[in-house]
Amino acid sequence: MGSAANNERVFAMPFASVYPHYVAKVGKKGRTVQELHTVITWLTGYDEQGIAKVIADKTDFRTFFAEAPQLNPNVGMITGVICGYRIEDIENPLMQKLRYLDKLVDELAKGRAMEKILRK
Repeated sequence: MGSAANNERVFAMPFASVYPHYVAKVGKKGRTVQELHTVITWLTGYDEQGIAKVIADKTDFRTFFAEAPQLNPNVGMITGVICGYRIEDIENPLMQKLRYLDKLVDELAKGRAMEKILRK
């Protein structure tokens, strides 16, 4: 999936630079920042304070996931295709985590029920 150099470029991007796109994407479909944060917290374990800190500190994606308090044990239930790649087949563990986040944001924007997004 992508070149190693391209992956590194993505991993070095600050979470804060992508976050407004997540907010806009879900907002266009009538979903709230609170719902977005619920999804981010479910995946990573970051609470409101943690999310605010990684945004303020311009934490890159590599560090964002490396320092995530608790990756949800049910991430394996996040399957399907995102950005043209089947999530369960992505070999780079960091890229896979990034795509988990993309997929959850996508599902939120598509109006999927929160219980389903959170794999309950």
